[in-house]
Amino acid sequence: MIRVRTLSQGMLFAICLAALQLFLMTTTAALAQDEADVALLDRTSKAFTSVVKKAGPAVVHVGVEKTATSSAMPQFPFDLFNDPFFERFFGPQFRHPDMPQGRGKPRSFRQQAAGSGFIISPDGYILTNNHVVDGAETITVRLADEREFKAKVVGADPQTDVAMIKIEGSRLPVLPLGDSDALEVGEWVIAIGSPFQLNQTVTVGVVSAKGRNRMGITDYENFIQTDAAINPGNSGGPLLNIRGEAVGMNTAIFSRSGGYMGIGFSIPINMAKNIEKQLRTTGKVTRGWLGVVIQDVSEELAKQFGSKDKRGALISEVSTDSPAQRSGLLQGDILIAIDGRTITNVADLRNRIAETPPNTVVALRILRNGQEKDMKVTIGEQPKDLGVQVGAGGGTSLDSMGLSLQDLTDALANQFGYEKNQGVLIVNVEPGSIAAQARLAGGQLIEEVNRTRVRNVKELEQVLARTPGAKQTLLRVRAGGHSRYVVLQTE
Repeated sequence: MIRVRTLSQGMLFAICLAALQLFLMTTTAALAQDEADVALLDRTSKAFTSVVKKAGPAVVHVGVEKTATSSAMPQFPFDLFNDPFFERFFGPQFRHPDMPQGRGKPRSFRQQAAGSGFIISPDGYILTNNHVVDGAETITVRLADEREFKAKVVGADPQTDVAMIKIEGSRLPVLPLGDSDALEVGEWVIAIGSPFQLNQTVTVGVVSAKGRNRMGITDYENFIQTDAAINPGNSGGPLLNIRGEAVGMNTAIFSRSGGYMGIGFSIPINMAKNIEKQLRTTGKVTRGWLGVVIQDVSEELAKQFGSKDKRGALISEVSTDSPAQRSGLLQGDILIAIDGRTITNVADLRNRIAETPPNTVVALRILRNGQEKDMKVTIGEQPKDLGVQVGAGGGTSLDSMGLSLQDLTDALANQFGYEKNQGVLIVNVEPGSIAAQARLAGGQLIEEVNRTRVRNVKELEQVLARTPGAKQTLLRVRAGGHSRYVVLQTE
């Protein structure tokens, strides 16, 4: 006899009640999570709103007027298009609507441009870009509350594209300055400015990268890259962190169309602070000077100079009677640290030396012949006529590497500005050769081969004969007023 057990009505009710309770608990938890997520988003939104409310009043519209002629390069009337220097970033130039078409008698016209800026003191000092106010005959600053002031240029620094202007006022809203060194990639940032003269436009993004250089925008570059939307007219406006502090000054964009494409560049506020202090007190910028021509350390150069990695900056030339020469720095030294901070590359060293006040004693760590050494150097003042010193050129020696060489005659030395027996002249470079790939060119001068001084072709061949079959040749090649090291490598 088989017995079938059935659930009593009480037990069935208990199971159903438990299931209902579980469903209600799950639903309640989901609703609670949704509410928590919405609350988080709401707090984030209000945080952005709070930052904008605090910072917005100190962000200004900068309008400028200047006189131009029809014979000049036509310009677009917005700030970032005012200089052909920025054409690489903003696409083709546009013709000014007042400029006559075709040929005709040149005539003058009033050119208008616009940018942004931000107030850094209650008495009216304002930071903006040099390219916004460069050449301006009149500058009009409009505040967020629509008040307008005439402004004057206190000082400008084209090498960093930072300028300071001044309006007459008191108890003006001020934007606090933050610490751009503490900024990290991935942080939220907010841009406020006047793109296309749309005042008080707010965009939000993140820090995409730091330390961008060699963009060809300014002489001294250490840009913050951001994807916060920046357009023509944002130049000179602030890049804010989530605490409402200015951590950068929006300066340029990379664009194929002239508008936003997700890549914008801002000057770090710490760099701007250094410039601002000097402009406010003296109206000009004084930079530190070491007196060396430097180049980045490639993997091949690192091997040649006894370095384990590609860190630092290689000295290819030491200027006569410079702080570097007086301190004992030599060609071939690799600068690897300054005041205990590692030097990453040429741009890093140049920026840090330039920001160091003249007569400051700094501690340098160098690599010489594979051995590290500490030195003290007193930084000098950068000469006014000093161009940006970077290495140029490159070279090799044998015909198989694509070079035609000859000794310097008196006539050739005079023609190229060298001295007789100064080195071996590159007469021709074969297209597509190893030498051509190293960017060597006729008229350049080989002064060293494998760190040995050479004054003519015979000495050059003697040095090469010491290492037959070598796959690498280290040269120091002069191009114009400067020299640099180059490694040529065969297959």
